[in-house]
Amino acid sequence: MRLLFDQNLSPRLATRLDDLFPGSAHVQDFGLSQAPDTILLDFAEREGFILVSKDSDFFEPGLLRGHSAKIVWVRRGNCSTREIENILRHDAAYIEHLARTGNLFLLMLY
Repeated sequence: MRLLFDQNLSPRLATRLDDLFPGSAHVQDFGLSQAPDTILLDFAEREGFILVSKDSDFFEPGLLRGHSAKIVWVRRGNCSTREIENILRHDAAYIEHLARTGNLFLLMLY
């Protein structure tokens, strides 16, 4: 289970969470920092990533696309990279459930 971190999250998260989510990456690793949301969703789906973002813009396209790309939406306001890391660590079991369940496409974490 690999995570793809959106541009609004620190690239350091991929390294910090490698013990739980090996092979995770940041959009900048693929030159996608400025890519439109639909491109990121397509990329995540095609390459087997779960997209992690603080951006609400992914919710509607995910719904309209038939739930094919998996999305973790971190619903926390202004916070540190360490806080985001702690949230993802704390809720790793929920992220794993999202990855294994075909009819789920979105997980909101607070």
